[in-house]
Amino acid sequence: MAALAWLYLLALHGGFWRTSHQLPPAPAAPGPMPSVIAVIPARNEAAVLPACLPTLLSQDYPGRFSVIVVDDDSTDGTAKVAAELAEAVQASASGGPELLLARGDTVSPGVTPDLVGPYPRQLTVVAARPAPAGWAGKVWAMSEGVRAAGDADYLLFTDADIAYAPGTLTRLASAAASGRYDLLSQMALLRASTPAEKLLIPAFVYFFAQLYPFRRVSQPRSRTAAAAGGCMLVRPRLLAEAGGLERMRSARIDDVALGRLLKRAGGRCWLGLTHDVLSVRSYERLGEIWDMVARSAYTQLGYSLPATVGCVVALAWLYLLAPAAAVAGLAVLAAGAGTATAVWLAAAGLAGWLLMSLTYAPILRFYRLSSLRAPSLPLVAGLYAAMTADSARRHLAGRGGAWKGRVIERSDA
Repeated sequence: MAALAWLYLLALHGGFWRTSHQLPPAPAAPGPMPSVIAVIPARNEAAVLPACLPTLLSQDYPGRFSVIVVDDDSTDGTAKVAAELAEAVQASASGGPELLLARGDTVSPGVTPDLVGPYPRQLTVVAARPAPAGWAGKVWAMSEGVRAAGDADYLLFTDADIAYAPGTLTRLASAAASGRYDLLSQMALLRASTPAEKLLIPAFVYFFAQLYPFRRVSQPRSRTAAAAGGCMLVRPRLLAEAGGLERMRSARIDDVALGRLLKRAGGRCWLGLTHDVLSVRSYERLGEIWDMVARSAYTQLGYSLPATVGCVVALAWLYLLAPAAAVAGLAVLAAGAGTATAVWLAAAGLAGWLLMSLTYAPILRFYRLSSLRAPSLPLVAGLYAAMTADSARRHLAGRGGAWKGRVIERSDA
């Protein structure tokens, strides 16, 4: 049955394992580009902003574009670093419009030298007000950015640890406008440099795609809805018609919640992979990835202990049963006690293991890792099952959801 389940996943589960679902090509002769305002919630991100914010400010975008950094109660000088980076970017650029630097909601921006692109730019640093009761911290910071944004054709919700390749914004906005998308999201390419990252990070994207097959998300008639929080280009008019971010104010998995909100409101959505949007956040050790998953897994499962047990059992059945059967069957055959049961165990187990490896190999190649790592998926799944169980343990012990000094309170909304 586990082997047959992998046959279904390979052939009929929305092609979740394919990595070819990438941004549609821009039209040959695009019309006027839509106006875009990027909103970056930032809590204690002074360390990563220098590698990311300049890549957004320096986008050669032929339309109106501005950036809002929302300082979410940082204690490391995040707002100051953002302002200094803007000054450094404008000092190194030439032959374009002015970059305006504003602080707060209503200040007179100071004009600085030119930045690339045909329109004036503005970087606004906004200090988020204290979050009201019932709001998740990041969602509140996003709403503070929307509040300061004003009118635009699109809002780009992005994270402080996300870097953009040159021309990415033009391709995003052009594809969104030509495809009339209300939500266009790209899964950022996560870092996979350290041994822990190489082992676990590609699987993180693989499991996400298995839960929310990108092709199904992108089909209007499919109920599957999700987004990738590092890069979400949203039409604000539909967001307002759907009730705004207040409708998902308690969401801890904000990207999936936003995708569901907009798709249920009739929005046209698209989600895909890319090499042009990159996360620079590093996970040097296994424990750092463990904490990242354990922080939110129990939340994703609705704070339900039965659901968590069911999830862990399902992971073990789907990912561990086939290789265990293969090893057991081959061991019996190697011992010279060949029976029909041993042959059956070995054959079915190897078939399931092979099928799951085939589905895992494309994402490994996408991350420029060897396909020879694909048979290790059962080990990786076992680690994620342990992280999920630990997530429940932490929440039940009152220590769940800690992030950058802020404990995320449980919400049943």
